[in-house]
Amino acid sequence: MLRERAGAWAVLGPLLWGCGLALLQGGMLYPRESRSRERKELDGLWSFRADFSDNRRQGFEQQWYRASLREVRALSGPTLDMPVPSSFNDVGQDGRLRSFVGWVWYEREATLPQRWTQDLGTRVVLRIGSAHYYAIVWVNGVHVAEHEGGHLPFEADISKLVQSGPLSSCRITIAINNTLSPYTLPPGTILYQTDTSKYPKGYFVQNTNFDFFNYAGLHRSVLLYTTPISYIDDITITTDVDQDIGLVNYQIFIQGSEHFQLEVFLLDADGRTVAQGTGGQGQLQVPRAHLWWPYLMHEHPAYLYSLEVRLTAQTADGPVSDFYTLPVGIRTVAVTESRFLINGKPFYFHGVNKHEDADIRGKGFDWPLLVKDFNLLRWLGANAFRTSHYPYAEEVMQLCDRYGIVVIDESPGAGIALAQSLSNMSLQHHLEVMEEMVRRDKNHPAVVMWSVANEPASSLKPAGYYFKTLIAHTKALDPSRPVTFVTKSSYEADLGVPYVDVICVNSYYSWYHDYGHMEVIQLQLATQFENWYRTYQKPIIQSEYGAETIAGFHQDPPLMFSEEYQKGLLEQYHLVLDQKRKEYVVGELIWNFADFMTDQSPQRAIGNRKGIFTRQRQPKSAAFLLRERYWKLANETWHHQSAVKPQCVGNSPFIF
Repeated sequence: MLRERAGAWAVLGPLLWGCGLALLQGGMLYPRESRSRERKELDGLWSFRADFSDNRRQGFEQQWYRASLREVRALSGPTLDMPVPSSFNDVGQDGRLRSFVGWVWYEREATLPQRWTQDLGTRVVLRIGSAHYYAIVWVNGVHVAEHEGGHLPFEADISKLVQSGPLSSCRITIAINNTLSPYTLPPGTILYQTDTSKYPKGYFVQNTNFDFFNYAGLHRSVLLYTTPISYIDDITITTDVDQDIGLVNYQIFIQGSEHFQLEVFLLDADGRTVAQGTGGQGQLQVPRAHLWWPYLMHEHPAYLYSLEVRLTAQTADGPVSDFYTLPVGIRTVAVTESRFLINGKPFYFHGVNKHEDADIRGKGFDWPLLVKDFNLLRWLGANAFRTSHYPYAEEVMQLCDRYGIVVIDESPGAGIALAQSLSNMSLQHHLEVMEEMVRRDKNHPAVVMWSVANEPASSLKPAGYYFKTLIAHTKALDPSRPVTFVTKSSYEADLGVPYVDVICVNSYYSWYHDYGHMEVIQLQLATQFENWYRTYQKPIIQSEYGAETIAGFHQDPPLMFSEEYQKGLLEQYHLVLDQKRKEYVVGELIWNFADFMTDQSPQRAIGNRKGIFTRQRQPKSAAFLLRERYWKLANETWHHQSAVKPQCVGNSPFIF
């Protein structure tokens, strides 16, 4: 029966793919340079102004977008230099800005290459990688785009604006509002304090039901890129394996011309063509294919091919060519009632939950920090992480593809605690967010499962319809991957779990309840697993567990917040996990990879300290415990699947 379920998944996935991912309208290909495409990053210092007016609407009332912020300084006030990418909260010394809620304004003057402004055969696109939360964009005072939701990119074709006459630069203005409502993702509420004996007139605070700081700003790169006027708009890839033949199914969408020819070439890691095709849809067959394997699961993990697409389109002005190259990993994913399979082999998630969070930069993208984190993941022997609790930067996904780190890709659906946030209005926005997320990340082999939410109030009556609809929609968008959400509800009350493929459960035994009593963990955890599996007969991931720990704080016998308590709690979990992973538990993800910032509260000493690394990426005692465990798990995997075992050499793992 298990083999039948896995086989059905493998067969139905490619068949449903054509009618599934094709539902997505419009592409969101990562801006790559090619023979036909250029890109210009606008990272660096932008002019910045927060609107501290009582109604936060002064910028619109005075139309700050019509001239440069410096020119309207008499109206808008002084501007700050603001680095992009970064969160604006922790960069300056103004306490009002750290906790600011409302509209902020960014501005940058971009110098354009002459050809971009004069060649009408060139299409110029402005792309914003992430603006948290609601963004409005103007170019030279002209409205070009609006976008709701952080963490995902959006674009605007600005060709007509920059090619309308003599022009060597353009002024880009972006207004961003970080206010969260019951209908946003993540949701929040605004609490107005009207008692003037306690609070100033008009006083309000932003309340949330998630445990991380609501950083805001331009968190990822803003850039300009070009394509020809007839161009490759989108590419969708799914893969399968037939014995030793790799199957690459492709679908390509073109804009700007109805008369075109497409050539498709699949190149191996050495640049040799191993398969080729023509047309907008087809299947490439790769004999003796190198499969994309997770880190520590194969002697040569994370093998990537390159799909080179060449477009020749006929236009009124003659032929136009466009070129785009997409990394491709050939692999399969399947789920049985007790196993998670990658390439037909049982895969056990042993890894972490993370946050895009660091000192000063907040959630701003930073290459040195990213590479450091991946070096720590590989040092740990971690093979997976969840993008808790929002989609991470595209460059993160690209490194996961390159290094073989498996990803559970999660939407910003964190803190859905109110019935209002399960309304039809919220659901409609959530469906749109999943479309944007799937559109962006669908081609990453490292992404093996979608998570639509974290710890929602899934026992509330509207939750059944909400999650049934949301999960069905996500499956329709991408039938090739399983779908889940992460629950903290009881197995008896949860109304959303019947619709998931894998049950992801968060529990904090001996931390948020029975705190200080580690002796109860084994019984409570075993009971948790047995109840969930008996009820649903689906594989289970322990998607969060952990304890708050202040680095350098030691107590013997172990007390809460000491390094010894964190280590002891994890050891108790591991005893049960070692029993249940032989049956139906398919993963364990520690909370958290590193300490991170939260809202201020009496329970938080400058952030959440459940990390096994500090916020500065220094290890606590638990990091060494997990490193020993994860490498042992990797060795067990290799014992069953290969004669060669992974090795740790000194302080560094042997990287294949």
